[in-house]
Amino acid sequence: MERMNRIHKKPLGERLKPDAWTVRNGVQLGFFLLTLLVGLQFALWVSRISTGQIPIVARPPGVEGFLPVGSLIGLKYWLLTGIWDKIHPAGMVILLFAILLSWLVRKSFCSWLCPIGTVSEWLWRLGKWGFGRNYEIPKPLDILFRSLKYLILFFFLFAVIVMGTEAMGGFLGSSYWKISDIKMLRFFTHMSALTGFVLIALVIGSVFIQNFWCRYLCPYGALTGLLGMIGPTRIQRSDSTCIDCDLCNRSCPQRLPVSTKPVIMSAECTACMQCVDVCPVEDTLHLSTWGIPKIFWTRKRLAIVVVGSFIVSVTLARWLGIWESSLSLNTIYTLIPQIDFLGH
Repeated sequence: MERMNRIHKKPLGERLKPDAWTVRNGVQLGFFLLTLLVGLQFALWVSRISTGQIPIVARPPGVEGFLPVGSLIGLKYWLLTGIWDKIHPAGMVILLFAILLSWLVRKSFCSWLCPIGTVSEWLWRLGKWGFGRNYEIPKPLDILFRSLKYLILFFFLFAVIVMGTEAMGGFLGSSYWKISDIKMLRFFTHMSALTGFVLIALVIGSVFIQNFWCRYLCPYGALTGLLGMIGPTRIQRSDSTCIDCDLCNRSCPQRLPVSTKPVIMSAECTACMQCVDVCPVEDTLHLSTWGIPKIFWTRKRLAIVVVGSFIVSVTLARWLGIWESSLSLNTIYTLIPQIDFLGH
């Protein structure tokens, strides 16, 4: 009773329902539409190139964000040689941005910007709306399945780590890498029955289970989560003012036990701030970064940092000349007829 008398509830305007629309959802929608626009522009560009015509739109460099493994090879090659890949430079910029952002403010790249994460969230919300609930995998199986994305990440990291400088240079100069973005598009436009079945299974799984792909299979999310764990930002809880209402636990998309921990260390935390938003008591839950006052982070300030840092990264890359590909149209015209014969 004494503790209840000492708490200060948030004003009604600052309390949000678990499913309330927030500035984060607005940022997600904006980046999803941007990704969709980039994809449509790239598809139009490829359709003209594939038939030997002169493209009527420019190739959007942002499409290289879907080439993370090759970009990781490019980053390692750059660190060892000082040479920045000129074939798909924007992919390296986006990957480096995601790495730095994830280290600074947890997996915010996943919960604020990633279009796949956004679609995944829309799907489980659709399932919750349509079926009244989402389903949870039993905890032992949940822990086992969550390890899958780290195993996939380890496989890719190991493959990149063991590559020597000569092998990396050969890959980055290969015909495959030069049109890997077009091959990536053909993966969807010329989809096999097996690929279609897997995608349908992922969609169904995402409808019934929160963040199915992100939680269990995404190696990109595994990397950003590990970076967030060693970064300076955490969700912190004040036990002295916590009223054990359990709203934070129920609102957390990652099913983290927020109400039982003074600090959330888990690699699964995405800095979505859902728990902070629904907490009814002032100063009980907050996003905190070492060296910054605990009251600094709000949804709007985090949105400004996430979106602003992306804009600065792209602008700086353009200014430095490491955003646009140097690959000529003549080279692409030459490689297009060989596309079905170019392997990894």
